Amino acid sequence: MTDEPYSRLAAEHLPGDLVQRWTVLLRPCARLRRAEADEQIVAVLGGAPELPAGAAWPEWPGYGPLSFVASVRCAGLSRDGLAEKFPQDGTFLFFYFDGQVDEDAFVSVDDPETWAGAQVLYIPENTPVLPTDTPSVLEPFPRVELSARTGQSAPDLWLPQARRALLGDTRHWPHPRDTPAELKPFVRSFGQLRTRIDHQIGGHAVPVQGPVEYEIANATLGGMHAWGDQPLDQEAERWVLLAQFGSDSDAKMIWGDEGTLYWLIRSEDLAAHRFDQARLVVQG
Repeated sequence: MTDEPYSRLAAEHLPGDLVQRWTVLLRPCARLRRAEADEQIVAVLGGAPELPAGAAWPEWPGYGPLSFVASVRCAGLSRDGLAEKFPQDGTFLFFYFDGQVDEDAFVSVDDPETWAGAQVLYIPENTPVLPTDTPSVLEPFPRVELSARTGQSAPDLWLPQARRALLGDTRHWPHPRDTPAELKPFVRSFGQLRTRIDHQIGGHAVPVQGPVEYEIANATLGGMHAWGDQPLDQEAERWVLLAQFGSDSDAKMIWGDEGTLYWLIRSEDLAAHRFDQARLVVQG
């Protein structure tokens, strides 16, 4: 990896017996940023997508067409920055009902009837595609070309795997004043390191407000379990980040109050390329 901030953080601030337990949780990711003139373009925000010939523009039945958010060309991403299960080629297209057609309708991970308002299309390599005009009721986002850089990502400290690694068998993080003294420098530095939320493919999500994995796990289980219950922890660990797209002034994308869109998918669905099973969490 070109950047390993979370490994360095562990080496500098964790007791020796915890360093390995923490670093095995780290995952590679691809961070996207506006491409400069000499950089390879691997993703695009906004503009007009290329859809397979004869394919209909994605819509939320009963509400209207979805806005096109981004496309990602898998072959352009470094394999060093992606999980083994991630597609090696093909293209992802991400669509979201952003309220242009009906500002009172919104997608909520807690309401399965709204899930059609966020869709992921995966187009296999060599599929014939055509530029597709945006439906007239939508204003397309400005096109922004993105390059990718391999990076290192870390789980949110409130996730079960992070709690187990750092605290042992516990259902909750203690109150900050009760955090073990040997962990306080690490926890403080971790928070300072995660101040920026980038566009990202794969790896661990960087949440705006609490782990997105718990949000989707809670919704999947029907809101029947309290924070820290074993079934909720187990379900949260099944979900991995497919992509996150933050608010972007260049593309004139503002998700809520400068928030972020997170598409997550279960590990087994990622391996089987069942991308229609990806679900969206919006924070911000």
